[in-house]
Amino acid sequence: MLEIDAQKVKMLREKSGAGIMDCKAALKETGGDEEKAMEWLREKGMSTAAKKAGREAKEGIIDSYIHLGGKVGVLVEVNCETDFVAKNEEFRGFVHDLCLQVAASRPQYINREEVPGDLVEKEKDFIRKQALAEGKPEKVIDKIVEGRIEKFYQEHCLMDQAFVKDEDKSVSEVLTETIAKVGENVVIRRFVCFEVGEEA
Repeated sequence: MLEIDAQKVKMLREKSGAGIMDCKAALKETGGDEEKAMEWLREKGMSTAAKKAGREAKEGIIDSYIHLGGKVGVLVEVNCETDFVAKNEEFRGFVHDLCLQVAASRPQYINREEVPGDLVEKEKDFIRKQALAEGKPEKVIDKIVEGRIEKFYQEHCLMDQAFVKDEDKSVSEVLTETIAKVGENVVIRRFVCFEVGEEA
């Protein structure tokens, strides 16, 4: 049987944030290969998150962040299932990171489902006209529209944005990892961003 080196477990734990037993299991499953173990943990986290997604999340916290000497203020509400997790450091850290995310990236919606359909159609129409004006061939226009609409979602939807503390991950991926770590369903409920002097 493959003996797993404690140092390897420690390193994987620091890298992934997963529990010791999960890290041990991941290394055993993948023959001690750290890259594959990371992938194994990520997949496990995603399936764990999917199982928890239907559960009710009525506890949680509201956190705030004030930036630029009081010129920008953010409030974010994130829900979980129990008061115990609401007090958990991992959970609170995630909520605070979301406040930084909203202040830095100014999303307008939580996810793409929230974007009004007519706005998406208007945007697609604008992109199509723009691509034609740029002289792009008719046969590639749909592909261009598809690509630029993805960019639109990445700019305007919190879940699709690159995570402010690790741009290789989306906010959605970090949410999935948080669910796996805290062991409960976690839901980003709402956020608001105020900027001094902006129109209400």
